[in-house]
Amino acid sequence: MLTLHAAELLVPGPGRAALPGGAVLVEGDRIARVGPYEELGAAFAQARVRRWPGVLTPGLLVRGADELLERTYYPEDTEGTEGTEGTEGAGGPDRISGADALACLELTESRWGNSARRATQKLLARGVVAVAGRLTVPAVRTAVVRSGLTLIAPLPYGAPPSLDPLAGLTAAEEAFHRVLEAGAPARFAVFAAADERDLLEQGATSCVATVIGGRLLHRRR
Repeated sequence: MLTLHAAELLVPGPGRAALPGGAVLVEGDRIARVGPYEELGAAFAQARVRRWPGVLTPGLLVRGADELLERTYYPEDTEGTEGTEGTEGAGGPDRISGADALACLELTESRWGNSARRATQKLLARGVVAVAGRLTVPAVRTAVVRSGLTLIAPLPYGAPPSLDPLAGLTAAEEAFHRVLEAGAPARFAVFAAADERDLLEQGATSCVATVIGGRLLHRRR
C-alpha cells in the first residue's frame, strides 16, 4: 500500500533544502519518493494521504542508551517510589537513577525489561527512531527491538543523555538519524513546529507522529 505523508514543511536532513508543502511517499517499509505534495499527490492519486501539521523530519537518534535504559528506572504510576530521587512527573518521580536509589529497588531483569518498555514509549513519543549504546541486559535489548527502535553502536556524547535528543543542541539536524530519500527506510517524525529553529525551542515533546518501517508507532491524541 502507498501512503503519502504531507506536512507544512518537509526537512529531508543535513545538506538538503527544506521544502514547504513537501511530502514523503511510503511503500511498505521504504520511502518511494520525496517531493512536493501537489506533484506526488497527482502522480499517485491512489495513495492514502496523511496530512500533518508542522514540520516533518528524519526520525531522531538518542545517544547513551545504556545510561537511559539500564541505569535509569522508569516506574509504573502505581509503584511506590518514596525515598528515591527522580525528575519530572507530578505526584512523584517518573524516573529513578543513581546507584544507591536503584539498589534500594532490588530490580530484577524482568522489572528492567518492563522499565525499558515504558521508556521506549516515551522515546517514540519524542520522534526517536534509533538509540545508540551497548545494552547488556537481555530483557532491555528485547524491549528495544520489539518497540521498533533501531539499536546502533555507541556514539560519543557530551551532555548527560536525555530522552529529548534535541536538548542542548545548536541545530536540530544534529539529532537526525539519516536523511529522507527514495530507497531509505521509512523512519521519520512530525513535530508541531514551524521550522527547525522553532523545533529546537519546542523540543522533542512537540512530536505529533512517529513512523518506523512505514508504520505509525506514535500519534498524539
